Amino acid sequence: MALTDRLLDAWYEGHPALTLLRPLEALYRRVVNNKRARFVAGQGDIYKAPVPVIVVGNITVGGTGKTPLILWMIDYCRRRGLRVGVVSRGYGARPPSLPWRVTARQSAEQAGDEPLLIVKRTGVPLMIDPDRSQAVRGLLAEEPLDLILSDDGLQHYRLDRDLELVLIDAARGLGNRRCLPAGPLREPVERLESVDALLYNGASEDRDDGYAFRLQPTALVNLLSGEHRPVDHFPAGQALHAVAGIGNPQRFFNTLEGLHWRPVPHAFADHAVFSAQALAFTPVLPLVMTEKDAVKCAAFAAPDWWYLAVEAVPSPAFVSWFDSQLTRLLP
Repeated sequence: MALTDRLLDAWYEGHPALTLLRPLEALYRRVVNNKRARFVAGQGDIYKAPVPVIVVGNITVGGTGKTPLILWMIDYCRRRGLRVGVVSRGYGARPPSLPWRVTARQSAEQAGDEPLLIVKRTGVPLMIDPDRSQAVRGLLAEEPLDLILSDDGLQHYRLDRDLELVLIDAARGLGNRRCLPAGPLREPVERLESVDALLYNGASEDRDDGYAFRLQPTALVNLLSGEHRPVDHFPAGQALHAVAGIGNPQRFFNTLEGLHWRPVPHAFADHAVFSAQALAFTPVLPLVMTEKDAVKCAAFAAPDWWYLAVEAVPSPAFVSWFDSQLTRLLP
């Protein structure tokens, strides 16, 4: 088991050795608390965009479903007639310059897997830069926009924001509720008291402190041909290789089991780089991966490789709340 896997298990299942990391955690908490305090006080180089900025982030390490929710928000805003753009760090991307405008014809190596997925799916104007304030400036210089969504960036305090949405995995929660490296939190749990809304990925109903949303499988898409098949394309009991290079691979494997298939799980690191050799599993079975992984594998895909398309389905209460916030921000 890799060190990162051992840490994740310890953070969410407990381990006495984590107490040895408390001094480092205290130092980390001091740094992030000071950073937050400077932002609240308006100190430092903070960019205020001329249009509303909505940050979709988390306070935990690992995946919580931000990209599917971003896709839902793009669609919802467009149906309201809004011109929406997206900024992202572009984790793992290697563009020739920054900020960098992502297009659908670029490679995941150049653009980053998540930004490329978003652009391929929606065609939305999207700019990447580790400095998200620079990404916003660059995007507004090229596009007349009404609203900007920041994919992650909750802790990027050089960018002012009008709304903060935080996603939490309903099954894993906040683990041991401690900060890095003694726990999975990027900021202390008290930070959640200052955000505008919490969304629990996988929750069956709204909670007292937040809204529910789930990821609904919609289709199997062939990496080579692009053909769409219904999610019952494979019969119940079908054995298949399941590939996930995301923050929480087990959630993907559980989804496949929920479709009554028998996945052979192959978990990779988040944002992993793939090759045909790395995915040459035996025995030969259909291979199903996430859409985020598929954007990196299309060039060498085999005929029976598929990705599972999913859509975020937020609760009606969240949809109503979000609509009211758009009305407030864009009267």
